[in-house]
Amino acid sequence: MSSRLLRVALFASAAFALSYPAAHAEDVLGADVGKALQQAQSALSAHDYTKAMAAVNAADAVKGKSDYESYTITQMRAAVATQGGNLDVATQAYDKLIASPRTPKDTKHQMLMSEATMAYTAKDYPRAVKAIERYQKEVGSNPTMDTLLAQSYYLQKDYPNSVRVLKQQIDQEIKAKKTPAESQLQMLGASATAMKDSATTTHAYVLLATYYPKQEYWALLLHELIVNPKIPTSLQLDVYRIRLAAGNVSQARDFMEMTEIAMQSGMPQLALDLMNQGYQANVLGQGAEAPRQARLKAMVEKSVADKKASIATDEAAALKQKTGDDLLTVGYNYVTFGQADKGLDLMQQAMTKGVTDMNVARLHYGLAQLAAGKKADAIATFKTVEGGGGAQDIAQLWVLKLSAAK
Repeated sequence: MSSRLLRVALFASAAFALSYPAAHAEDVLGADVGKALQQAQSALSAHDYTKAMAAVNAADAVKGKSDYESYTITQMRAAVATQGGNLDVATQAYDKLIASPRTPKDTKHQMLMSEATMAYTAKDYPRAVKAIERYQKEVGSNPTMDTLLAQSYYLQKDYPNSVRVLKQQIDQEIKAKKTPAESQLQMLGASATAMKDSATTTHAYVLLATYYPKQEYWALLLHELIVNPKIPTSLQLDVYRIRLAAGNVSQARDFMEMTEIAMQSGMPQLALDLMNQGYQANVLGQGAEAPRQARLKAMVEKSVADKKASIATDEAAALKQKTGDDLLTVGYNYVTFGQADKGLDLMQQAMTKGVTDMNVARLHYGLAQLAAGKKADAIATFKTVEGGGGAQDIAQLWVLKLSAAK
């Protein structure tokens, strides 16, 4: 709300109160009070706020005033202080009016809102927070007030409360099947970044990319994933793979590193598939590094042949293990070798047996389903990934990417 519109709104609120009819027959202004308030009104119309406030003070100095006269003087004081930008005096006047039984309920609500917006416009954010929270307690939720509350916390760098309020508002909007405002989500991301809360920052960017699918939000998402200290090195390949799916991998060294990590993880066919993507994109096989890349590819191809020859033995050994970690890898290899049903079944057995990290296992199971052409099943699996270890963040990005591609 602009400063000009705010002042008009506040003045309208005060004017409404001033026009409220007398509640009792004895509710009349005496000559001295009436004359002073008339002078105040004339000065206010002329935008002479100093003269207008002096006239209000003169009316207030009259001895033996009735309750009605005091109330009307307070109304005029609120109007003059509001128009003159005197936050302290205006707030004190509004508080008196709000506490008075003479003020109608709806007008009290308007005055509460006026106090809050006036404090916000004056950049007195602590006072704005206090006024908004009072409004919410006495009146209830209001989109404008809710937004001002989050902004008031944010602008005074109270990021924990900014995040708290924004998450609550955004969750309620999503639950009601409404689209959160882009500015809300941006503020959530900025607040979380200031707090170094990587999980909430990622969540904010996921929502931004979901509701406002711009390349810049995907770039922020992927950057946040790369720098997230909670992402263990064991998930580095998974970070690379979602980046690759999002078109965020374009360097030969990245394809080479992906290949090497997949090889170290005992998944040579996956390594070969990733390397082939690098060749298809004309990233690999170019320049001075082409011979080294060719040698690595030859080694990977030999490892694929060796793994195909040993996979039945690997399966038998993994089935004898107490945990399902090795069996999970065997199952994934079967999927990459084109035996999807067998591979997925072994991966399910592995998870039933028990694995070191169930959320990482679910992430990899979803990727195996995706490789098997079961996109809907993969999305459902990714949605079951939980925890704060990084697997959930990666899974959320896969859900977002696959859902957008429908």
